[in-house]
Amino acid sequence: MLVPKRVKHRREHRGKLRGSAKGGKTVTFGDYGLQSLDSHWITNRQIEAARVAMTRYMKRGGRVWIKIFPHKSYTEKGVGVRMGNGKGTPAGWVSPVKRGKVLFEVGGVSEEVANEALRLASMKLPVRTKVIKREEVGGESNEG
Repeated sequence: MLVPKRVKHRREHRGKLRGSAKGGKTVTFGDYGLQSLDSHWITNRQIEAARVAMTRYMKRGGRVWIKIFPHKSYTEKGVGVRMGNGKGTPAGWVSPVKRGKVLFEVGGVSEEVANEALRLASMKLPVRTKVIKREEVGGESNEG
């Protein structure tokens, strides 16, 4: 699973997820991408479950790029612990995702396989998503 190797501070503020993503809105590596339509925290377990679902469906064909990383820790207080007495212990890692961000990219497979693989991955995530295709720069192909 994805976790940071080292962090400066183990406990972070929750923060707000307002507005849309500033970068990472286009497909850059693969041919198809899974774009978020909502803002939400996505845990490292959800990212891994989506990755496994895609790679199992595609078998040995194609390649998957994960465009998000869980760099933010979240904390939980133990069961039966009273309020106060400081912040809880770190419980896991999340990636704060804003709407418009491309979460995963797929390349080297047909459109039908890519759509189904990304659909299976979207079932493992807590956000609404849509499949997007890579935009050709300039609108012309290099063939011919």
